Amino acid sequence: MTLEAQSAAIAAQFDYTDDQVNSAVNEFRRQMTEGLEKDGTSLSQIPTYVTGVPNGTEKGLYMAVDLGGTNFRVCSIQLNGDTTFNLTFTKVAIPRKLMVAKTAQELFAFLAKQIELFLQKHHEDHFEQHVRRRMTMSSPDGYKDEHVFRLGFTFSFPVQQVGINKGTLIRWTKGFDIPDAVGKDVCALLQDEIDKLHLPVKVAALVNDTVGTLMARSYSSPGKTGTVLGAIFGTGTNGAYVEKLSNLKKPLSGEYDKTTGEMVINTEWGSFDNQLSVLPNTAWDVALDKASPNPGIQMYEKRVSGMFLGEILRLVIIDLLKDPKVSFFKDENSSSNDWKSTTNIVSESSIYTQWGLDTAIMSVAAADNTPELSTLRGELEKQLGIYSAGLDDAQAFKAIANAIGRRSARLSAVAIAAIVLQTGKLTDPANADEPIDIGVDGSLVEHYPYFRDMIYEALRAIDGIGEEGAKRIRIGIAKDGSGVGAALIALVAAGMEKRLTTADYLGELRSNAKSNNLTVVPEDDAAQD
Repeated sequence: MTLEAQSAAIAAQFDYTDDQVNSAVNEFRRQMTEGLEKDGTSLSQIPTYVTGVPNGTEKGLYMAVDLGGTNFRVCSIQLNGDTTFNLTFTKVAIPRKLMVAKTAQELFAFLAKQIELFLQKHHEDHFEQHVRRRMTMSSPDGYKDEHVFRLGFTFSFPVQQVGINKGTLIRWTKGFDIPDAVGKDVCALLQDEIDKLHLPVKVAALVNDTVGTLMARSYSSPGKTGTVLGAIFGTGTNGAYVEKLSNLKKPLSGEYDKTTGEMVINTEWGSFDNQLSVLPNTAWDVALDKASPNPGIQMYEKRVSGMFLGEILRLVIIDLLKDPKVSFFKDENSSSNDWKSTTNIVSESSIYTQWGLDTAIMSVAAADNTPELSTLRGELEKQLGIYSAGLDDAQAFKAIANAIGRRSARLSAVAIAAIVLQTGKLTDPANADEPIDIGVDGSLVEHYPYFRDMIYEALRAIDGIGEEGAKRIRIGIAKDGSGVGAALIALVAAGMEKRLTTADYLGELRSNAKSNNLTVVPEDDAAQD
């Protein structure tokens, strides 16, 4: 078999047909419903206690911090109320010794210190003011202490969230290992250290990056219906969407605002269909999963996200190199190579090492439409030590890479379509002319050529969406969800805190008044403050 025929046969194994896409959408929706009813399902469907999305008119100065790995980011965000914002931030590396500290206090004291340094540098006018006091009848004390800054805390480690600003650490990842912190409320750990420094800051919200993406997009691209989904398609993949509270059947332990009738749900969709009932499963998918640190889980993510696509391609390339019947990256002599040379792979090439092929080279392959694929061939040499690759080699590499990338995009469309259909907005006559807004972030949607085009191609083939529905789905980049999004969730939390506190106190007043036959009772906070 010629190299061209062999590469075409391999590429065909990554084809994910329209029928398969539709079956996957139906299964995704089934697993969504299951996750809303009980815990322990493939799609975790984690309640976030965020019960509203912004509309672009929000104003105020908020803070956000992001502990996502080896760096810690501190931001302040001025929301201008017109869909625009001003952002100031600093970033500092986490010292290795603090990633494996004996106590949680050591790490969180360091984080609080960075917040202090940021405030000293950028908000000196507020720095000395720990709290301010406001007179109000909606508080039993007759006044309310208010922190100057509400802060959104993006914490990208597994947590069990039990309130908008409460969540216990399940386990560390990404090189962190502080057993003392496991099982503790990470917001409380940070707040304790902030209070020791007498900083004018309250940790108001615990933020997942996908929820931040949803909020940031909804603020910057407002519409009548708001953004319905925030999704990450990058090194990893996940999504958070706005769900009706009436569909959320499993018990909620924390307080939340019921007045909106909605709550943002973190799907944790990387684990969709771990059972492999509808997901594709080539021999290379099996090999990747078997050699991964977490075999048998995150099966959707392993077929979609940038962390894994390059490794799938590498495994295919290795199999082709081992096939004696196929001339791939090897020449009998210089006459069989269009560059009149012979292909050579250096012995230390990363192609022979697990995770040694960066997914970024797939973007190069997709973008290179030159007759000789000279850009791609240059990158094969630069990144993988494959010298003087022939045109037929580069064409085969490109064909296989494109097939893997296209499958990822079509699988991405499955999650997007399932959530759009779940919202019912496409068939709601009240919003017939409104776009269905989707906020996305990540290297695949930002930098992989034609990735969004391939998503739309799949959306058009999905039952219930079709050509007309796909035209209404607006997929746009939502930048800086960990900053702007976290600040917006802090804003929502502050409003929610006010409503809950006021409702509790006024409810008690009314109850006491009724039992004592009194008639003059404050009716709402707005009238009394």
